[in-house]
Amino acid sequence: MSARPARPARLSSPSRRLAAIGAVLALVVAVVAAGIAIAKNTGGSGKDKPAADAGPSFDPNQATYDKLEKATSRRENGDPLALGKADAPVVLVEYADYQCSYCGRFTRETQPELVKKYVDAGVLRVEFRNFPIFGKDSERAARASWAAGRQGRFWQFHDEVFAKLRKGDALAEDKLVDMAGKAGVKDLDKFRADLSGAESEAAVKKDQEEGYSLGVQSTPSFLVGGRPLAGAQPMKEFEAAIAQAKAVKEAAGKSGK
Repeated sequence: MSARPARPARLSSPSRRLAAIGAVLALVVAVVAAGIAIAKNTGGSGKDKPAADAGPSFDPNQATYDKLEKATSRRENGDPLALGKADAPVVLVEYADYQCSYCGRFTRETQPELVKKYVDAGVLRVEFRNFPIFGKDSERAARASWAAGRQGRFWQFHDEVFAKLRKGDALAEDKLVDMAGKAGVKDLDKFRADLSGAESEAAVKKDQEEGYSLGVQSTPSFLVGGRPLAGAQPMKEFEAAIAQAKAVKEAAGKSGK
């Protein structure tokens, strides 16, 4: 795995606030992983009360998840890098690199199921963050995805790039322009200009800064309702995280919080 680029020398005020939360993220991830392992190894008698009837299970890290959800879920109307309603009860934030094979696997195998089951039902919103960690080719692809979003074709371009594993010269500018055309981007001259412009650079750096502030180390990394989930996990792990986040949000609504 290639070394990740150096972290930004200085963080903005919003990122400093995120860093204060993200300082405990590694510990939270470890706790969540331990909890998953325990759950997998716990046998059930079949006589327990169904999960659907139970309230959200107690998690001592829930306050941290709530803060992470509030700090990272942008919920901007018209955000071209988002799928689903801005007011969906659960937000999944993904940090990904276009040269990452596991990011591609998530896009091809798991994301369509999440969209069909949760996004279309108004339960889930997916917000993508460009987090290039494999150098200039990844950064160029990230900027190209933002440029495609400027013409309302981010997700089509995103899926085109991730249709198969692409590395190095496969993400050269001319190749990215070809993929943009296949993705339905109409003005390819504007696409080239946006790809190379200062705005795309700033947008990608903003996403990177957010991820680094949280302690994101690898791709894909996710926050589901603020709960960290690392790697291309099976669908059932996303289902469990979404169910828990939705239950917490519903319980908070009933309590008036």
